[in-house]
Amino acid sequence: MEFSELIRTGRAQAELLPGPEEAPLRGTLCVTGHHLLLSPGPPSTPDLWLLLLRSVDSIEKRVAGDSGTITLRCKDLRVLQLDIEGVEATLDIARSIETNAWRLSEVNQDFSLCSSYPRAVIVPRAVDDDALAQCARFRQGGRFPVLCYHHAPSGTVLLRSSQPLTGPQKRRCAEDEDLLRAVLTGARPGAQGFIVDTRSSQAAKQARMTGGGTEAKAAYPGWKRLHRPLERGRALQESFVRLVEACGDTEQSMDRWLSRLEGCRWLAHVKEALSTACLAAQGMEREGACILVHGAEGTDSTLLVTSLTQLILDPLSRTITGFQELVEREWIQAGHPFQLRCAHSAFSHTRPKHEAPTFLLFLDCVWQLGRQFPLSLEFGEGLLLALFEHAYASPFGTFLCNSEKERCLCEVRTRTHSLWSGLNQPKEQRKLRNPLYVPNPLAIWPSVEPQSLRLWQGLFLRWTRPPEPSEVAWEKVWQIVTEREKTGDSAHSFCLSSQPKQ
Repeated sequence: MEFSELIRTGRAQAELLPGPEEAPLRGTLCVTGHHLLLSPGPPSTPDLWLLLLRSVDSIEKRVAGDSGTITLRCKDLRVLQLDIEGVEATLDIARSIETNAWRLSEVNQDFSLCSSYPRAVIVPRAVDDDALAQCARFRQGGRFPVLCYHHAPSGTVLLRSSQPLTGPQKRRCAEDEDLLRAVLTGARPGAQGFIVDTRSSQAAKQARMTGGGTEAKAAYPGWKRLHRPLERGRALQESFVRLVEACGDTEQSMDRWLSRLEGCRWLAHVKEALSTACLAAQGMEREGACILVHGAEGTDSTLLVTSLTQLILDPLSRTITGFQELVEREWIQAGHPFQLRCAHSAFSHTRPKHEAPTFLLFLDCVWQLGRQFPLSLEFGEGLLLALFEHAYASPFGTFLCNSEKERCLCEVRTRTHSLWSGLNQPKEQRKLRNPLYVPNPLAIWPSVEPQSLRLWQGLFLRWTRPPEPSEVAWEKVWQIVTEREKTGDSAHSFCLSSQPKQ
């Protein structure tokens, strides 16, 4: 895979210090998807200095004043120093070099390694496809660790997988250990990593007795395991059912309603999901650590955490297009079994063991983010409601089947229409867009205190009560913003003009 789209600064003025016996070389430093190039200006030598990015073994960066230095340690044992004008240019060039530690592998082209992964995945460049095949045999369902997000500000990465198959004999896999070692090496020298296990420590120990398990600390130096249990499966489905039953009872007393709301534990699940995502995001942004998330199968709570982590950290994921790409990448192509999980909603009398509203829980968490940060998401509640409805019953093919392999066998992409094409029609976009959206380049850190979390009334109560005054006010805001857009005013200026004067 070419990572040229991740190059933020394509060129900068720099001075190369190739070694103690060679004269410095000054000129224009250029970054491509494969090389570093330094073009000396007159009266220097006209020769072009060229370095293959794959030859870089590690990179160190530091800044001082209005310039910075990048030290490149190469695989042929050379040590090169680049003094670059501009702090931002230095950091951007360093990040561009760091991302070259990854590649796009088509080892799963025929879905033979992992039936729930897509054909192509992003993996460390230092790990070849034969090693990936060994890793797949060591992970449940073949879901070996793959990259799902690169956090440019810190140079760290977010990965997902399933549990290792260590079993009672505490099996090991050298290729799997090498893969996670390559992840830390590709991040920066001395980088650390956290394995966020979405099971309790007791559940992980029990899984080892049936062939599963966890990564042994001695086998994965530099990685620390954290257990953050998230509910899944039947327990989560029952919580959903009890919440819907409570919301549908219009004759109950206040005490009874509050008791049932607490008893269903739905908001507790929301809190646990957001808390775990914040933990992963803090590890990347504030501690500069790489994060691997997995539970058992890696197709439910794992995807919940990785997608919420990206929403917290990545401003692009909070746009309409970016959010659609996030759902496509982290849920649909990543193998969430929609056909099994969303076969029935909350009213069916059948209770198959495979049903679970994990995707709905994700949408609820996103709604909580939008409520706490009303200007930071480009989309509103309408998009979340649409995704909920189409996940359970849709005339489009986007949420059909349980994996990319099944969708290919059923020719879903050629025999059905995409939901995204429908939602991206101009008329629909006007309904889904947040009229008060202002791009926010920073991470958004949600509060998970009980006072901060709310029942998603727009979903759970929308058929049992009239619109609230806040919803009427929201429609009025839409009308005002629309009128202002016609006259050239922005939503941001509307927000400023709405603030009380001192």
